[in-house]
Amino acid sequence: MSAEPKKLFIKTYGCQMNVYDSDKMSDILAPLGYEQSDIPDDADLVILNTCHIREKAAEKVYSELGRIRPIKEDRLRKGKPALVAVAGCVAQAEGEEMVRRAPVVDLVFGPQTYHNLPALLERVAKNGSGVVETEFPAEDKFAHLEAPSAARTIARGVTAFLTIQEGCDKFCSFCVVPYTRGAEFSRSVEQITTEARKLAASGVREVTLLGQNVNAYHGIGPDGGSWSLGRLLNHLSEIDGIARLRYTTSHPRDMDEELISAHRENPKVMPYLHLPVQSGSDRILKAMNRQHTAQFYFDMVDRIRAARDDIALSCDFIVGFPGETDADFEATMDLIRHVNYAQAFSFKYSPRPGTPGADLGDQVPEEVKSERLYRLQALLREQQIAFNKHCVGLELPVLLEKPGRFEGQLVGRSPYLQPVHLDAEITQVGEIVTAAIVSVGANSLSAHIVSN
Repeated sequence: MSAEPKKLFIKTYGCQMNVYDSDKMSDILAPLGYEQSDIPDDADLVILNTCHIREKAAEKVYSELGRIRPIKEDRLRKGKPALVAVAGCVAQAEGEEMVRRAPVVDLVFGPQTYHNLPALLERVAKNGSGVVETEFPAEDKFAHLEAPSAARTIARGVTAFLTIQEGCDKFCSFCVVPYTRGAEFSRSVEQITTEARKLAASGVREVTLLGQNVNAYHGIGPDGGSWSLGRLLNHLSEIDGIARLRYTTSHPRDMDEELISAHRENPKVMPYLHLPVQSGSDRILKAMNRQHTAQFYFDMVDRIRAARDDIALSCDFIVGFPGETDADFEATMDLIRHVNYAQAFSFKYSPRPGTPGADLGDQVPEEVKSERLYRLQALLREQQIAFNKHCVGLELPVLLEKPGRFEGQLVGRSPYLQPVHLDAEITQVGEIVTAAIVSVGANSLSAHIVSN
């Protein structure tokens, strides 16, 4: 008689890379008999895969651990297994402090060590709770990751994330990534190609390449030389079954000509680019250590649009960085009006312990940050709505991804990453259809199929 499956619950916070990491943790634990659960109540192992980018990230994790504690206590009273682990960037930053503040936690491990998860669980079984592993290992963790079964890959759908690069050497003064993810590291072309081929074989049609600084990619190619992201995209586009390629997140300083050419010449590279600038003020950009100016960004946008005139841009903005004046903020608003974004993400600055920005004086009052963020988001929302309305009347290729809310409806994605609702059969999931856009919702488009 086979052993009863163990239950695994993973809650993922933050970026797409954490989604990828959570999938890999699930793959690693599958050979140990773990099956995924949608709720923590019946889980033998709960993992919180954390992100340190957003405001009060650590406190949100501790709050979640407070909700998990009675679940663990109830399971232990009933004689059931109950392990709690915290992974990701908050785990990397907090380390031993997390075990001290939250005794419910059995294991803390950083984003560079999850490939050792089976061994870490053995340490917990042998030594008891309180195991902490936040060292940066010397080996390539990707070389130790389990390949998911075909059934597990198919279950994840027709789109997939694929991490190609980790870490960052830019050291922006507001950012914890260099401290939690480490220095820039690029996977080899062979590793990435092997994983992409497995995804394609399981029915994946669209792959999004991930990295904290993805366009700084410089992995070793089969020729022994260093490959750029542009060259990698062209290589991956030759894989049968892969119809669309995306990448995120980029830094303006690493947009080279080979990458821009890939947008112009390769139809599988989608005309959508997330290119964070953070501020439109040169003075604030310098304080942020972004190492580029607003004019550099404008010139880069012009070069990209000259290569692909239908490209849509998205961006990140931080409002209220220390020392930001009204004039600095207005420079950011001017930049937004000049560039015109299809989508954007914006946040109030909040200090991250251990970063240079946290030690700066001249903090902007909270009420000023809130007022500026309101104005900035209103402008960005206006641009997003205008972009979506511009799509009405166009015929766009739409990748059909999953069932919609209504019977006979599917949801797909346009080349510009917009959700598109249309009537189609469930058997058409994975197809790319030509769809006429007929109306705009709050955050999505409605369409009807013109041709398959």
